[in-house]
Amino acid sequence: MKVAVGLSGGVDSSVAALRMVEAGHEVMGITMKIWSGESSSSSVRHACYSPNEDQEIEIAQKVCDILEIPFYLYDCSADYQAIVLDNFRDQYILGNTPNPCVICNQKVKFGVLLQLAKKEINFDSFATGHYARTHFDQEGKRFQLLKAKDPMKDQTYFLYRLNQEQLSSTIFPLGELTKDEVYHIARKAGLPTSEEKESQDFYDGDYRELIKMPPKQGNIVTQEGEVVGQHEGYWNFTIGQRRGLRVSSSQPLYVLKLVPEKNEVVVGSKKEGERSCFWVSDINWVSWEGLRAHEEVQVKTRSTQVPRPATLSMDDEKNKIKVSYDLPENAVTPGQSAVFYDDDIVIGGGIISSR
Repeated sequence: MKVAVGLSGGVDSSVAALRMVEAGHEVMGITMKIWSGESSSSSVRHACYSPNEDQEIEIAQKVCDILEIPFYLYDCSADYQAIVLDNFRDQYILGNTPNPCVICNQKVKFGVLLQLAKKEINFDSFATGHYARTHFDQEGKRFQLLKAKDPMKDQTYFLYRLNQEQLSSTIFPLGELTKDEVYHIARKAGLPTSEEKESQDFYDGDYRELIKMPPKQGNIVTQEGEVVGQHEGYWNFTIGQRRGLRVSSSQPLYVLKLVPEKNEVVVGSKKEGERSCFWVSDINWVSWEGLRAHEEVQVKTRSTQVPRPATLSMDDEKNKIKVSYDLPENAVTPGQSAVFYDDDIVIGGGIISSR
């Protein structure tokens, strides 16, 4: 089988390529260039969108040389700007907190990159270094997305927007491995990524640089309307944030709400930020065809969160899915993703629209 492997210059994708070679497939490495700014000789931290991208590309090519597989580079920077960065800025200005990695996976990494690659090379499947698994359900006749074996590294939260066509040709070679096992395999094979640090952030720098909004003074207020502080733009905050408020109070204060039309940041106690239900729009059903009735599931509203028990129901009036928690949850953030699970199976998910 001909397999294209998405290489990022990190240990996960390089081991994914190695495992495909060892499995006897005809393998080729493909890498996308997404940085549209100037290159840099220093880095704040290892990130996906970084001025040091050329260094990552060079490492990816070295991996291909060691594995004796062809290497292809595709410039996706213009599409990345239009699809990911412009949306990132627009959502922050609306008062939401988007997750750029979710959109990048769906529309760029598993979208634009493959479209460009297929114009030049032929391959049957696409493999990545994500920690996830797939399974074809014979009864439901659908490809299912499953959690990885290593719960600490599971990345299905970022992959829930993949469709059936994308899943049908996707391989996750690391789905049954732990991170320690991946590093061991890389060191044993002498891969140059065996000591590489993980990408911890989407952007190498202050995300506010991407929003490009000039400072605009506004009020920090309580839910009762009392002014307790000042800020330089509501887009600098996100729901649940505690640090950086610079407000004196007898109790810890958290961001409860952003009001773009007033340039206000509403704060309150952690208890005031708890919600027992919220609504989700722009749904993508992965392992299910749709919502069959009121369903008891587990839900994640943040990538690092342990899934929480909840009930899904269709809100016909809002034309959205209503998520009702068994116990109140804190910092449910509009713009972020809510992903639905049935144990290890990713049912689907959508964008949190309101609380």
